[in-house]
Amino acid sequence: MIGSLTHSDYVKLFKNKQIISRDFNINQIQPSSLDLSISEECYEIKYSFLSSNSTVRNNLENLIKKKINLNKKYIFEVNKTYLVKLNEKLNLKNNIFGNCNPKSTTGRLDIFCRIIVDYSDEYEKIPLNYKGEIFLEITSRSFNIEFKKGDRLTQLRLIYNKHRYLSDHELKKINAKDKIVFNHNSNINKVIDNGLRVSVDLIRDNSIIAYCAKKNTPVLKFNKINMHKISDYWFSMSANKKHILIKKNKFYILKSKEKIRIPNFLAGEMIPYDTGIGDFRAHYAGFFDPGFGEKKGSYAVLEVKTNELPFLIEDGQTIARIKYEKLNKISKVVYGKDIYSNYQNQGLKLSKHFRKDE
Repeated sequence: MIGSLTHSDYVKLFKNKQIISRDFNINQIQPSSLDLSISEECYEIKYSFLSSNSTVRNNLENLIKKKINLNKKYIFEVNKTYLVKLNEKLNLKNNIFGNCNPKSTTGRLDIFCRIIVDYSDEYEKIPLNYKGEIFLEITSRSFNIEFKKGDRLTQLRLIYNKHRYLSDHELKKINAKDKIVFNHNSNINKVIDNGLRVSVDLIRDNSIIAYCAKKNTPVLKFNKINMHKISDYWFSMSANKKHILIKKNKFYILKSKEKIRIPNFLAGEMIPYDTGIGDFRAHYAGFFDPGFGEKKGSYAVLEVKTNELPFLIEDGQTIARIKYEKLNKISKVVYGKDIYSNYQNQGLKLSKHFRKDE
């Protein structure tokens, strides 16, 4: 039973008080992950930090610029860094550890956020059998965004004993029987190479191929769905000679050429940055739940930003990879309309906050 936990496991962990929350809602539990929610306790801080030798609270004392109460709505300003205690606490045992990643919605808004826990020298990691509070560092990089207690920006994936990542050989065997990647390129050896290679689609006749975030936009209200006008926040970009220039400090939304599928016995994670692929960061949000892309695959939306220099991306260029891992059992709950998932069968799709009729 080793491997990533499934929906039913998270239900048991809540019942057994290994996951503790004052405001738990069953819809926080996803097929192979758990949505984490922000509490009212929030601080604007001077700079980021880790707490490898103490609790987060001990290090926090000297870094606070301002204390904020998120029982009321509050605007997180661009490039200011905030630390928020989450509503969830952990009391893990029996060789369970975890990884965290921003939710897909969070990544599509260029919100840089990462988990910090006590006595850990790594962001986004939940140590083996961790017991304690969880804090989320948040920096919005494109938009001023209004948040309030209860908003969900990040997610947790728990693993029993160890990860069970699939080799390329195993992925090819699975794909031969029950496809996990749908691509015009018939050479599967090129598509599955150190995981599933994801390439960018820049050829769409008379269609938008990318969005680029605008500066000085209206405040985005995080809890308002299908309300914001796309043109207030984004420039749309059309095909131009099969390439696109990713400019420094600009944020882009693109889509993959491949359609991807995650079977109900697997989970996926996008590798957010790979220096072997290029000098940019692709895909802030990482987790793909079992059932994503059923039955004929769904495109991956790619959130792209340069680190240092402008970068020219060509159509079909690989810009990310997905690694697959086994769940500890088949998940009876899968991603899709039955659990009101937002991004099943997506194309080039912005976050759920923007109007669908534009």
